[in-house]
Amino acid sequence: MKNVEIRPITDAAGCTAVEQLQIAAWKMSDPLEAVPSHMLLTFHKNGGVLLGAYAGERLVGFVAGFVGWLGHGRFKHASHLMGVHPEFQGQGIGEQLKLAQRQLVLGQGLDLITWTYDPLETGNARLNIHKLGAVCRTYIPNLYGQFEGINAGLPTDRFQVDWQLNSAHVENRLAGRGVGETAVPHHLILNVVGENGRPPEAPKSASEPTHFVQIPRNIQALKARDLPLALAWRQHTRQLFTDLFTEGYTVIDFVAENGRAFYQLDTLFA
Repeated sequence: MKNVEIRPITDAAGCTAVEQLQIAAWKMSDPLEAVPSHMLLTFHKNGGVLLGAYAGERLVGFVAGFVGWLGHGRFKHASHLMGVHPEFQGQGIGEQLKLAQRQLVLGQGLDLITWTYDPLETGNARLNIHKLGAVCRTYIPNLYGQFEGINAGLPTDRFQVDWQLNSAHVENRLAGRGVGETAVPHHLILNVVGENGRPPEAPKSASEPTHFVQIPRNIQALKARDLPLALAWRQHTRQLFTDLFTEGYTVIDFVAENGRAFYQLDTLFA
């Protein structure tokens, strides 16, 4: 979105606006689920990154994170929150926020950002994996317990992604190289879905360097229509991704094809 300005949030009033935006962005019924303004201000004052997306003077999006420890004298940036107001979603604001975050973190001398997201949310998958070039080798079941709002009804399973800021993979994605849609060969799909829309009870065993895993195209619509089926997908993909990561596969891309959605996984990704 061209008329949005990305700028740091540095005061209590700005942090209060972020607290309120969390409630709107994630349709929270319990405001206590939002990260409070005093904690956001502490992020900012102690090496964290807190950025807002402004349409005029209105805060319509934000990203927030802090310095994290990797051990053995190594550090990263842990990106904890990103949200965009529902009226402004789908306009590229999330991508603008992440790119601005990347520049600030690089300026701090760090080259890795990690964060978590729901692997069944295809909009997040397209941004995080396909466009930004983050990759995933870590699946965390029910990370936050039960949440309400857009998270209601399912365990809060999450991918933890790694965004290696200076890697060739990330540089290529940000430059638009390798972002064309990948064809999905049928024989490489591990969980071919039947006409009833249910995940298979017994997915195929991984046998090739590259495989694809199908997920629902719109998990929020599926939850509203058939919550037990949405839960079946959560349980199915939890087991499948956990097994694949154990076997050495890495999520390297997200593909939307003919009304279907897939993750691409690879064992050869360095």
